[in-house]
Amino acid sequence: MTEFTIDELISVCIARQVVDGELLAQGISTPLVMAGFILAKCTHAPNVKFTSAIGQSLVQDWSPLGVGRVEDMWLSKAQMHFGFVAGSADLLPAYELKEFFRPAQVDSFGNFNNIAFGSDYFHPRMRLPGSGGIPDVTTFSNKIHLYVPRHSRVTFVEKLDFVSGLGHSPQRKRGAGVRYLITDLGQFDWLNGRMRLTHIHPGITIEQIQKKTGFLLEIAPDMAETLAPSTEEIQLLREKIDPLGVRKLEMLGGSARKELLTQILTAEDAL
Repeated sequence: MTEFTIDELISVCIARQVVDGELLAQGISTPLVMAGFILAKCTHAPNVKFTSAIGQSLVQDWSPLGVGRVEDMWLSKAQMHFGFVAGSADLLPAYELKEFFRPAQVDSFGNFNNIAFGSDYFHPRMRLPGSGGIPDVTTFSNKIHLYVPRHSRVTFVEKLDFVSGLGHSPQRKRGAGVRYLITDLGQFDWLNGRMRLTHIHPGITIEQIQKKTGFLLEIAPDMAETLAPSTEEIQLLREKIDPLGVRKLEMLGGSARKELLTQILTAEDAL
């Protein structure tokens, strides 16, 4: 079996959720997702196109991941540019974009929170990045996917502090709700409207996943082990798609993240 790291496994799992011909949307600062999208284009989905909040553009070609030069992919290769409002109001509803969101909190129904931790909105324990266009997109989209680089009870909670993304809720009038979730421990769906474990990653147990989840998990009767990345997939990620290791930033915190960020910016000659 090809040796791989957990960040590579997450990006490979994301790639496997992509269908050829789809229009894929990338949010801000989600390199694990972009690595997966490009990997899909380089393997089984050559006809996908990308949109991004970074360059507010539509792109068919791709560039290796970067930090200081991240706009190069979106601005230099764009087929067209559009404003954020036009993209959210016109492009997203019309073209059924597939997008992976990274929630700070998510409940068993797939509702999620990217606003704040704490019950007081004006005096939260921690202010989060914010909702962006998440409340708009998740009310109608049929292709909402989630990913969580570090599976824990901090993220998987019985009750959200705030709701910014709509999951499988009685208030839903359109859209299918969250379809799929990938974490560093396994893969999940919402076939019955509740989060359900479908795959466990190599070396992980159901007990480990349940211990790090703040509500009772449903288990798919045909649950299986996640298929390990192939040699080709690993080589593409390491040598062509993300040779600087930008995707690893989502797995790190504190001094380790700062050190890697400095290494990447130095390699890009962006300091």
